Amino acid sequence: MAGDTFTRLSLTMPRALLKRLDALVRRKGYANRSRAVADLVEAGLVAHEARRGQEPIAGTITLVYDHHKRDLQARLTDIQHDHEGLVIAVMHVHLDHHHCMEVIAVRGRSARIHRLADALATVKGVQHAKLTVTTTRKEQKQ
Repeated sequence: MAGDTFTRLSLTMPRALLKRLDALVRRKGYANRSRAVADLVEAGLVAHEARRGQEPIAGTITLVYDHHKRDLQARLTDIQHDHEGLVIAVMHVHLDHHHCMEVIAVRGRSARIHRLADALATVKGVQHAKLTVTTTRKEQKQ
C-alpha cells in the first residue's frame, strides 16, 4: 500500500462484531481499527484471488507423513520435480521416530500451485497436508 492515497469510509456492523474487532485490535496491538480492518480485507482478497486460478501467489505446502512408508519420500520428490519452477525451498523436519514434516515454499500461478498441493496431499502415506497462500505483491503496509 506504499504510495496509496487513503479514502475514509464508514462501516456499519452489529455491536457484537465490533466488540470482537476491538478485542482483536487490542490483542494484536494495532494502532487503530482502520489498520485491522484493512488487514482483514486484504487477507480476504488474497484468499479469494488465490482461488481464481491465474493470480500469482506464494505460500507453503505443509506435509506430515510416516517416513517408513515405502517409496513415499521418492514419490514426493518426483511430484515436486514434475511441477518445475514452483518449488523455491524445502525444509524437512523429523517430528518423531516415524513422522516427518516437510514445509515446501512455493511461488507461481494459483492453479498450478493448487495442482501441486493436491498431488502431494493425495500420495498414499501423507497423513496431513495444508496449503497456505499469501500475495506476491510488493506493497508495504502503512
